[in-house]
Amino acid sequence: MNFQKKRCVAMLLAGGQGSRLLVLTENTAKPAVPFGGKYRIIDFPLSNCVNSGIDTVGILTQYQPLELNEYIGNGQPWGLNRSHGGVSVLPPYARSKKSEWYKGTANAIYQNISFIERYDPENVLILSGDHIYRMDYAKMIRFHEEHDSDVTIAVRQVPMEEASRFGIMNTNPDGSIYEFEEKPKHPKSNNASMGIYVFKWSILKQYLIADEEDPNSENDFGKNVIPAILNAGHKLFAYDFEGYWKDVGTISSLWEANMETLGPDPEFNLYGDGVAKIYARNYALPASYIDVHSKNINCLIAEGCEVYGDIHHSVISTGCRVGKGALIEDSVIMPNTVIEDGVIIRNAIIGEDCKVCKGAVIGGTFTGTEKRQISVVGKAHVIEANQVVKPGEVI
Repeated sequence: MNFQKKRCVAMLLAGGQGSRLLVLTENTAKPAVPFGGKYRIIDFPLSNCVNSGIDTVGILTQYQPLELNEYIGNGQPWGLNRSHGGVSVLPPYARSKKSEWYKGTANAIYQNISFIERYDPENVLILSGDHIYRMDYAKMIRFHEEHDSDVTIAVRQVPMEEASRFGIMNTNPDGSIYEFEEKPKHPKSNNASMGIYVFKWSILKQYLIADEEDPNSENDFGKNVIPAILNAGHKLFAYDFEGYWKDVGTISSLWEANMETLGPDPEFNLYGDGVAKIYARNYALPASYIDVHSKNINCLIAEGCEVYGDIHHSVISTGCRVGKGALIEDSVIMPNTVIEDGVIIRNAIIGEDCKVCKGAVIGGTFTGTEKRQISVVGKAHVIEANQVVKPGEVI
């Protein structure tokens, strides 16, 4: 079948196990984890694609794909239900000679060369499925083309003391990259890679094939493919990004990012004011009911909730119920969870479809003098009446 040539195809890496999110990803792929009351993590890069005019997106799934595949469906919530292009879910598959999982980020793209070739794109945009941010990829692609770059890497400035945790781009005054260091002990700059890449497809295809033929390669973009392209003398440029961006691959970062959506001037604004809209699947729930005796301060309460207790500085997701006399502080309650009467929850993340029975206590207060301990309850768990879940405990 012949397909119309595309200027750019996006490939979204959404197959990671997400083990650092512990029980939250036991039965759910990391990009399908709820965020911000009514979204899933994958809504953010998908919405960025649509808002940037990119209408062809391949989503590479692997670990626990069922819920993620159901959520994406035909791509209609993001306007990606198209006869030409749109969204395609791309799991590993059995081929004539062998069947194998995606061995690394580069191997995942390699296994889908035939998908990309259908559109004969000028450029391929590589994205991660576990970051929270808004970004106009069209500006990055335009920068890439104006500089005749073979590879363009989105970077953001991080504090110098944290730079050793990232892949660091060392650049010339014109933004061209002369050196890439993976988590250097003594970084020379603070230009940290965001894991967002634009490649000329002709260059990427060549190096994906070479990487696959190297038995010693880890088949990773940051460790193998990008250094190989750089060492061969190709043109690489850093694209500076100054907006909000957070990797939510850990419990603490997921909690922090949710908290950063709160307040009159949030660090990450989920609302309007001219910013690009984030699209999500709409389950057509009714408006939330807030009881007259409920006291709610600095919180997000998504649709379909019934709230009789008190909520302070927290995110309450769609379809939740908070009983009388309950108190929720500095916490994230994921969708369709029932919090019964008299429950106290502080500094916690409660997974989807949970039930916290009467009088239970989860988590504890935070004084600011020690590291915050986040208690976590996994999906569909029941916390029994009067049960105590200690600060930092994971169930």
